[in-house]
Amino acid sequence: MLAPTTRKNLWFERSMAIIASIGLVVSIFDLTYIPCRDFYFRNLPIVVQTYDRFKGIEPNRETERYLNAVEQLKLTVKQAGLASAPTQSWLQELDTLSVSMIQNNPFQVAGKTGNLEKIKNDVRDRVQNQSAKGAFAIFWSQAYLTKAGWDKEIQFYDRQIKPLLVTNYYRRLNESGNYVDDFWQIDIIFIGIFAGELLGRIFFIRRHNRQLSWQQVVIRRWYDLILILPFAQFLRIIPVIIRLQQARLINLSLIKSELNHLFVGQIANELTETVVMEVLQQTQGAIRDGQITRVVRHYLNTPHIDLNNINEIEVLIELMLEIVVYRVIPKIQPDLEAILRHLFQKALSESPAYRNLKLLPGIGELPAQAIDRVVKEISASIYTALTKILEDPNSAKLSRRLTENMTKSLGDEMQRGQTIIKIESLLYDLIEEIRVTYSNKQI
Repeated sequence: MLAPTTRKNLWFERSMAIIASIGLVVSIFDLTYIPCRDFYFRNLPIVVQTYDRFKGIEPNRETERYLNAVEQLKLTVKQAGLASAPTQSWLQELDTLSVSMIQNNPFQVAGKTGNLEKIKNDVRDRVQNQSAKGAFAIFWSQAYLTKAGWDKEIQFYDRQIKPLLVTNYYRRLNESGNYVDDFWQIDIIFIGIFAGELLGRIFFIRRHNRQLSWQQVVIRRWYDLILILPFAQFLRIIPVIIRLQQARLINLSLIKSELNHLFVGQIANELTETVVMEVLQQTQGAIRDGQITRVVRHYLNTPHIDLNNINEIEVLIELMLEIVVYRVIPKIQPDLEAILRHLFQKALSESPAYRNLKLLPGIGELPAQAIDRVVKEISASIYTALTKILEDPNSAKLSRRLTENMTKSLGDEMQRGQTIIKIESLLYDLIEEIRVTYSNKQI
């Protein structure tokens, strides 16, 4: 259970964290207000009515005159009829306003030129006329409205044209030539709260930690400085997250752990790639400079220290022999028999006696059957002999002697000039292929 003082501090931290969160939400609302204003206009008109003044937004006079003229036309038609002189007067007024709207583009200030283009396209399609001015002249005429039907056409206007007109606005400029933005009148409240809190924290920390300088105290609360800056409002998410974590309102331990894991894993991958490429390059350099050759020759010609009473090369050869005999040969035995069968058949086919024997009735197939039997017996005999070499103690001694002699002969042969040069060239090319393959895989 928390102590009273600790509980009091926690409630204070939570209160300030909530206020900071509210300030962040208000800042985000302000930053997104202009792009989202049409949404607020349609769904939350009270928001637009309240907040437009902070952005210097007011009704556009030209589109307002157009909207009012249409309303007056509706009222006149209702009172005097479509064929009356007052109705004709309002239709002429709307034709004039339409031409002015096309020429002046009152939507440009609000960044809604697309609305004007859509209005022109809709009217063109409605009256089947490619000229925007001509289309409006036809639409706002007694002849067209009588023929097409007043109610039907005015519903078209209310449904497709009016919504594009009502969202237009005019935005004032200040003396600097920038758009009016009075968000500071709201933001100053949050800035004042957090500026006062920051000063209080600085004096409190300084009083309890005299060894700290004023600069060190401010650095401890560096993120609070973002809350009192009137610009870069989107950066306020940093102190808000820190405060919510400190107030135990959110827990970012899991996210922090995952980010650390991801970061460390990425660094480990990059280090591994670097180390692998560096090892391959160093090995190539050692081969090119002849260091590998000198090491091999030194090892073969110099008595070396035996740490475990085991000749590792001989053990490796014996291990490879066991793998070949017990695991590899049983799997490739059909292929070996096929090779032996091919060799026997080729040798016999070159013999005149075999060719004559195949001509005799009933005997032509016997040589082929005999060859299969001989191949299977030879294959089985070789495999049996190899397994006995590995399992019989006396054969094991002979195989060890063979291994020793083979190791010595292999070492002597590797020291010959052309042999070692060819091996170096092949190893160098092999490592180069590995490097290129590894680099392409990482890409």
